[in-house]
Amino acid sequence: MALFAQKCQPLPILDYFLCFQAGMKLLSRLDKEPMGRKLMTTLSLHNTLARAKQLFVPLDPQNIRIYLCGPTVYDRAHLGNARNVIMFDVLFRVLRKLYGEAHVTYVRNFTDIDDKINAKASETGRSIAEITQETTAWYLQDMADLGNLDPTHMPRATAYVPQMIQMIENLINAEHAYAADGHVLFAVDSYADYGRLSGRTIDDMLAGARVEVAPYKRNPMDFVLWKPSSGDQPGWQSPWGFGRPGWHIECSAMSLDLLGESFDIHGGGNDLTFPHHENEIAQSCCAHPKSQFAQVWLHNEMLQVDGKKMSKSLGNFFTVRDLIEQGFAGEVIRFVFLSTHYGKPMDWTKERAQDAEKTLRKWRKLTAGVAAAKTVPACVLDPLCDDLNTAGAIAGLHSLLAQEDLSELKAGAQMLGLLEPLMGAWSQAVDLSQFETLLEATRAQAMQDKDFAELDRLKLALQNTGVEVRMSKTGIELLAGPGFDPKRLDTLL
Repeated sequence: MALFAQKCQPLPILDYFLCFQAGMKLLSRLDKEPMGRKLMTTLSLHNTLARAKQLFVPLDPQNIRIYLCGPTVYDRAHLGNARNVIMFDVLFRVLRKLYGEAHVTYVRNFTDIDDKINAKASETGRSIAEITQETTAWYLQDMADLGNLDPTHMPRATAYVPQMIQMIENLINAEHAYAADGHVLFAVDSYADYGRLSGRTIDDMLAGARVEVAPYKRNPMDFVLWKPSSGDQPGWQSPWGFGRPGWHIECSAMSLDLLGESFDIHGGGNDLTFPHHENEIAQSCCAHPKSQFAQVWLHNEMLQVDGKKMSKSLGNFFTVRDLIEQGFAGEVIRFVFLSTHYGKPMDWTKERAQDAEKTLRKWRKLTAGVAAAKTVPACVLDPLCDDLNTAGAIAGLHSLLAQEDLSELKAGAQMLGLLEPLMGAWSQAVDLSQFETLLEATRAQAMQDKDFAELDRLKLALQNTGVEVRMSKTGIELLAGPGFDPKRLDTLL
C-alpha cells in the first residue's frame, strides 16, 4: 500500500483516508477477478483539487464515470472549445482500454438555456429552438470531424429542469440557499470548503471576480440558482414563480441523474475552475452531504494562435469549421492538439499543421493495407497512462516508425484516434510519380543547357497546385500539402 500512501500524501487527512480506503477496495475487487481482468497498467492524472498528480483509483472498477462540461449552443465551436473534448476523448479511450468498454460511462452536456442564446434569438429573429438545434448539429459534426468518439450520454439542460428544481428545493430546505425577489441564491458562506478547488479565499475571489452586486443578495459572492423570466424569455413554473435555472445548477443536476451523487472524474477548460466548477462542488455537496461528488478534477490549459491569445480583436479567432474549410483536415487538427500536453498552453500555427499533415500522409501511405496489432504498444499506452501524455505517445509512434514496426504504429495511432479508416478521406493517395519523372528530366535538361527557366516554371506550377517540391542531389520528392487540388495537375501535362 506504499504506492497509495505516496500518491495521497498531498491531500488533507480525510482525503488521505478516503484514497487509502478506495485503494483497499480496488485491490479486494481485483483479487476476486479472473486473471484476464486484472489491471496490468495504472493510470495517473493531475488532480486540480489536490494540486498534484495522483494514482487514479476508481470508486468502482466496474463502473467508471466521467463528466465533461459541454458547449453553450448559440454559435460555432471555436478552436479552443475543441481542446477539452479531445482531452476527454483520449481519457475515454484510455479508460475503456484499461477497464473495458462496457465499464466506462462518459457524459458531456449541452447548455441550451442561456442568456447568450436569448440574445442571439433577439438579434436574429429566429426561435431559440431553431438556434439550439442548428448549433448542436454543427457542434456534433465538428467534434466528429476531429475524430472524437460520441460520449455515452449527451443530455440537454432543458430536459433536466425538474431535477434542477428538486435540487434547489433541497438546498433551501438545508439552509444552503434562499429565495429573494423572484430569485434563488446559493449562500456561499454556508459551505466551509468553498474555494478549495481554485485555492482562493472568498475575499480573494470577491476582489478578482466580476460579481453582480444586487440588493437581494445576502453576500455579493452568492450565486444564482434560479431567476425570473419575462414573457419573451424561456421559462418554467417553479415554487418561486415563472423562471429559469442559473448556469451552474444544470451540470450538478445532470451529473447526479446520469452518474450518481459521487463519480470519478469531472473536467473542462481551466477557465471553468472558478466560478463554475467551484459552484458545482458547493451546491452538489450541500444538496447531498454524504456524497463526494467528483473525485478527480481535470483541467486543460488555454489555446493560443501564433503565440498570442485567440481573440476576435486580434484577427486570430478561428472556429473548427473555419480551419476545415481552409483545407486543414480534422485528423490534422487533432494531431496538432495531441502534440502538446493538455496541461500546457497550446499554440496553433500553420507551420505546425503543415508538419502534422506531412507526418500523417507518410504514416497513412506506409500503413495502407497493414493490419493493426491487436495490442496497443507500451511506448504509446504508458505515456497516455502518465497523465494523458499525448506528446510522449506521439514520440512513441515515431520510434515505432524508426523500427519499421508498422502494425504497432497503426495500433498506437488508432489508440490516439489517428489513422482510423473513416478519418482518411482527406489523404487519399495521389500518384505524383509521373510528375517526379517529368521534373527529373526537366532538371537534367536544364543542367545540360544551363537554362533553368522551364524547371523553375514547372516547379512553381506544382507548388501552386498545393504540391511541396523537395529537390536534392539524390533525387526529387513531391508531397501533397494543405489545400492540394489534384484536378489542377491536369493542366501541367
